[in-house]
Order: sequence, then structure tokens, then C-alpha cells
Amino acid sequence: MKIVVLDRLTLGEDLDISGASSLGEVTVYDSTEPEEIEERISDADIVFVNKSKLNKSNLKNAKKLKLICEAATGFDNIDVEFCKSRNIGVCNVPGYSVYSVAQVTLGAALYLANHTCEYTEYTRDGVYTEGTGANILKPVYNELYGKTWGIIGYGGIGSKVGDAARALGCNVLAYKRNNIDTVECVDLDTLLKKSDIISIHIPLSQETKGLISREKIALMKKTAIVVNTARGAVIDEEAMCEAVEKGKISGFGSDVYSREPFTKECPYYRIRKLKNVCLTPHMAWGAKEARERCFRIMIENAKAFFNGEIKNRVDL
Repeated sequence: MKIVVLDRLTLGEDLDISGASSLGEVTVYDSTEPEEIEERISDADIVFVNKSKLNKSNLKNAKKLKLICEAATGFDNIDVEFCKSRNIGVCNVPGYSVYSVAQVTLGAALYLANHTCEYTEYTRDGVYTEGTGANILKPVYNELYGKTWGIIGYGGIGSKVGDAARALGCNVLAYKRNNIDTVECVDLDTLLKKSDIISIHIPLSQETKGLISREKIALMKKTAIVVNTARGAVIDEEAMCEAVEKGKISGFGSDVYSREPFTKECPYYRIRKLKNVCLTPHMAWGAKEARERCFRIMIENAKAFFNGEIKNRVDL
């Protein structure tokens, strides 16, 4: 059995991936350019992938390929329909990063709500030391207690964020495909109009691409803080940047982008240094424990597949 790991560095240099050898002969590539994929997987039985895009053009000659193991919950980088036509199994890893992403989401929201950037600058730059007062209370910040936290996508991650929001005394609203009894579910427009904090946790699909449009952003409060740890393309990036620049929302945080890494031409590049902006390099999923959990489940997925079991299959 031949296993190819296409983009090892996206899993973190510290991650021990030696467990893959329990499946067979492993070839590891730190990274793979799009034009290199076809050749590198041509003789593979299993491909482990995180960010590389697998589609008809590079899969068509992978005659031995039986299984693709995605190192993520989302699998929009894989042409699943083509895989179905070739009887190539596709497995993802649901739920492995729930705690990690919820933690980073909360951290970004609190960073923006508490004006942490501005307050740490006072001490870092010596302003506090050179002053005469025991404290500095500008800019004004508010408690989240009693505020409304709207959660777009109330699955594993969204529900954990909801738990944390309630612990801070927030009222929680959720927008999700199917209403549930454990949280107050509302339509998207209502959530956007009522929420003080808005966090986004939906997968990318044809239905969710551009969901947070210019028109939807216009519904938000001027005091709203928005945090996106889902997928970059669920937001109209230009419209969101304009909202930040023109003061139509209070703060914005994102860990995800429609193109990664984002380029100098990306709207986010021009707002990256603003004090009410918190941009991180797609790291929310990657706590050490989450990555270890993810890789362990990838191996379990592969073993289940070759034992004739159905585990985390997204192609069925």
C-alpha cells in the first residue's frame, strides 16, 4: 500500500505523522504545487491532503487511488463528484477542532470587545509608565453581559461558542438549517439586526458562498463585532472591509480568507493594521491537541475503509 502525504507542513512541523506507516509505504511532501499533484499521486493507493486541490485534471490518471483522507472537516478542495465516478472513497474528520476553533473565536471576540490592542499599546509604548494616573480607560469598552451573541451555524463549533457566550452572560441567537430546542433559532436577517457579537461557523457551499453580502452587512448594528472562523468565501470581503473602514461595524476578526494566504490585492490587506481588526493566518483549527486528534482519526478512517467499514465517508 502506497500512501502519499501532499502538504505535510500545513499540519505543523511539530506533528508526529509516523503513525501513517502502519498503513504501508509513506511518501511525504512538505508542500505540493498544483502542477506537481498529478505526478505525485499517480501511483498512490491513499492520499492524505489538507489544502491541496484535488480534481478531475489531477486525479484522472491516478489509476490505483482508492481513498483520499482529508485533514479537515471541510472538503471543498476535493471534487467529490469525480471521486464518486471513479469509486475513490473520500473521508473527512468531523469535530476534531471544535474546542480549538471555539477558543480562538472567543479570543478574537474578546480582543475586539475589550480593545485589547489599544490597552496593551499604552504599556508597550511607555504611555502608562510616563503618565500620572493609576489607570487609563480610553477607549471605552463594555461588558458582554446582557448583550446578544448571534451564531451563524450552530453545529459542534457554534454550540461550543454558544456555551462560552452564555457563561459570559450573553443572550444567544442561532441561525441554522434545522431549528433545535437548545437555542433560540431565528432567520438570518433577525440575527444580524439584533446581535452585538456575530460569529460565523458554517461550511462553504453553493448556498453559503457570499451569504454575508453587502446587503446583509448593512443590517448589522454599528456597534457590532463580527468574527469569521468558517470559510473566507462566505463573506463578501470587499463589502466587509468597506464596512470596517466607514465605521458601519465596530470590529472585525477573521482567520479565513477566500484565497490563502491573502495577497496584497485582497481587501483585507488594507485593513490588516487597524486597531479594531484581528486577522490571523488560518490557525484557529490548529491547537496541538486538535492536530493530533485529526491525524489519528485520518488513520482510523483509512483502516476502517480497507476493513470494509463506513467511517466519516463524504462520498456516499
